[in-house]
Amino acid sequence: MAGIASYGAYVPPTRLPLSAIGGRPAKEGGPEKAVAWNDEDAVTMAVSAALNCLRGLDRSKIDGVIFASTSYPFQEKQGAALIAKALDLGRDVRTADQSGSLRAGTTALRAALDAVRAGSSKNVLVVASDCRMAAPGSPLEANLGDGAAAFLVSAENPIATIDGGHAVADEIVDVWRTRQDTFVHSWEERFVVQEGYVPNLSDVVSGLFEKLGAQTSDFAKVCLYAPDRRSHGTVARKLGLEAEQTQDPLIGRLGNAGCAFAPLLLAAALESAAEGDRLLVASYGDGAEALAFTATEHVAKLEPRRGVSWHLARRFAIPNYDMYLKARNLQVTEWESAAGPGLSATIHHRERDEDLALIGQKCNACGAVQFPNQRVCETCFAKDDFEKARLSDRIGKVVTYTFDFFFPTPDPPTIVTVTEVDGARIHIQLVETKAEFVKPGMPVEFSFRRIHMAGGRPNYYWKATPAEESA
Repeated sequence: MAGIASYGAYVPPTRLPLSAIGGRPAKEGGPEKAVAWNDEDAVTMAVSAALNCLRGLDRSKIDGVIFASTSYPFQEKQGAALIAKALDLGRDVRTADQSGSLRAGTTALRAALDAVRAGSSKNVLVVASDCRMAAPGSPLEANLGDGAAAFLVSAENPIATIDGGHAVADEIVDVWRTRQDTFVHSWEERFVVQEGYVPNLSDVVSGLFEKLGAQTSDFAKVCLYAPDRRSHGTVARKLGLEAEQTQDPLIGRLGNAGCAFAPLLLAAALESAAEGDRLLVASYGDGAEALAFTATEHVAKLEPRRGVSWHLARRFAIPNYDMYLKARNLQVTEWESAAGPGLSATIHHRERDEDLALIGQKCNACGAVQFPNQRVCETCFAKDDFEKARLSDRIGKVVTYTFDFFFPTPDPPTIVTVTEVDGARIHIQLVETKAEFVKPGMPVEFSFRRIHMAGGRPNYYWKATPAEESA
């Protein structure tokens, strides 16, 4: 029986207090939203969520990757292939992107489930990630948040099996963004809720109940996409949901994470699911889609994941609104960003194993690990006798560091380190910490990030972050 075998999430640790948007002082414990920082986007968050999903699992068994996003930076370049490379998956993996609708996340999940049930794939990684922007000062700005969720879909030891799904399509101009737009647009709020969100979400859940011969009381948790808390409550009441059945929509803590929003709520529900619990997830966008699952005995056997609760507990507030604007490159500057073709595509292709997958090499003669790759072992001088060594999932330690106050960043200084990983030494930036906390020997792990925007396009590499427990 096809189902979800593992899950993972990623929520940026940076939080923007909603009071800061209006220029008021941040209030501890007040409403906030998660925001991707200056080196994060839909791709980097997707890789982080996928890494959390695949912890302790054999990546060589994955034969498919589906990436869902409405904010992927490229218009013509597949995101799933980039993510597969960053995860060091096999070249024979099938990759596909889902976009164009806020229900792309559940659509991707359903496509993976169908592929596994049909036998065309065995283990499919589904990642939904969004980093949408609203115009500064607009009503939407307080609602949108950033995040990603990942699921491994398989028939082997699923923690939750699929019971069924239902979808409805609807043409309505409510929330949209054209190819030329930087910011998300929305029609009048009451119209969006009354003509779009409420009837579509109610219809899709009711339709799924009818298909399954089920009723509201059969479900332990129901995960509902929502543009705001009041609208969420309206649908919950219309469906007859009890408070304990409704998965917390995390409004005021996470924000509306686009096509990743409903998947994130499903990941949160799986964290506390017990065998036999029935779960329902419903997303909205140009109609709606709903999926129902039943938790199996394997849900208690899955090793702890870095799920939604882990990430929500790991937070720090941005001290002011200007810093957020700088991180999103929304400030008016004297000079436009540099034009031109950017980095050499030839060099990028030649070095993609090192840059995108953080692949080093291990000497077969003496066992020394080194990075970047070279023909002669720097320890025993053996020549052309190496095997690949993936470093992205290992723990390193800071050997030495410096603070760069000139490299552009919203929160200087930029921390640059030499970090040792199993003997290999890597020149790498350290993020998600303050200068006063850095010290030699500090344990770090690695996070896929945007390194710069040379040539007007995102260029990716890895950065170090303080190592944390996975509980």
